[in-house]
Amino acid sequence: MLSFSLTQETINKLKRLDNAIAALYAQIIHLDTTELETIHRYAVVSTIGSSTRIENALLTDSEINWLDTILSANGRKTAFEQNKLLIENKLSKDRERSIEEVAGCRNALLLIYEKSKDFYPLRESDIRALHSVLMRPYLKDHPTVGNYKIQPNSVIETNHITGQSRTVFMTADAGPITASAMHDLITWYNQTLPQEAWSVAVAAEFTYRFLAIHPFQDGNGRMGRGLFLLSLLQSSCQALATVASYIALDRQIEKHKEEYYFVLHACSDGKFQQNPSMYKIEYFLVFMIKMLEKSLSDVNVYRKRFDDIKNLSSAALRVLDCFKEFPEVRLNSKKICEITLLPKRTVINALNKLLQFQLIQKYGQGAGVRYQITF
Repeated sequence: MLSFSLTQETINKLKRLDNAIAALYAQIIHLDTTELETIHRYAVVSTIGSSTRIENALLTDSEINWLDTILSANGRKTAFEQNKLLIENKLSKDRERSIEEVAGCRNALLLIYEKSKDFYPLRESDIRALHSVLMRPYLKDHPTVGNYKIQPNSVIETNHITGQSRTVFMTADAGPITASAMHDLITWYNQTLPQEAWSVAVAAEFTYRFLAIHPFQDGNGRMGRGLFLLSLLQSSCQALATVASYIALDRQIEKHKEEYYFVLHACSDGKFQQNPSMYKIEYFLVFMIKMLEKSLSDVNVYRKRFDDIKNLSSAALRVLDCFKEFPEVRLNSKKICEITLLPKRTVINALNKLLQFQLIQKYGQGAGVRYQITF
């Protein structure tokens, strides 16, 4: 059972969310495979971008979309290592760590989507394996990869503008306390998920308690948000488990990052508790309900983008593909003509159509005007 009691107000919020999920499910089950695959990819790319940027990575969704295209073409587990030089040469030189974090987050998320049902009942070894996949691109065989922490790792939030920092969590002590807390958490999760009526409430408690333990030396934030997704995908509610593949929850969390950290702190007063009933997890649940509601509305945005691209002319598609090859660069019409070999008038018409559909952005005026892809 849950470690906290649901108020009637929160139950009403869960019911409204349940209705919204059911309504979206009724829509998407009638979509063709191509559109569903496209919506899923938009959600995956947005999730990768947002989850890594919450932890201060630098890549935009457009750049991640390009990177994902490169890695998807190979499709092998070693795709990142084989394409790393190409990717680093294409993007800014100061982004090597961000590129590696994106690659690790991508690998972990794809595994969660693909193997979510295989990860139930959940085992500690599953979580350690996901952590290994998440961290391996930049920590390789470092002893902290896939293993619980050996040093304190309280969560510190830093304002990079003011330089001020504050402790969000005083996490569980390394060693036996962390090991015991993780064992108890996994046991509770496996027993509670199939019995509790509200899967989202289970996902919220599971994620919050994981974040409070902070079992790994690094990567806990990305792991926690990944585990929330995993829990939704493992829900016995078919509508929720299906819809979870097409939403980018982390995109909304990124937009509400300050509130996210505030709520995490408020639930625990900034301190790990061995007794989970001491937490105010309902605060976190209410926040996540709000993020889920906002994420559901994003699916209509993805569907519109799919329709807009489907209706583009062949010339406009060539121009759009040109932008996809240069996700970091703002291009002018002359450069686009050189790359696509299209007449200037055709390029201008294509640019206007892409602007109309908000697939690119325009910067500057007159002879200095430049364009860049959006995602």
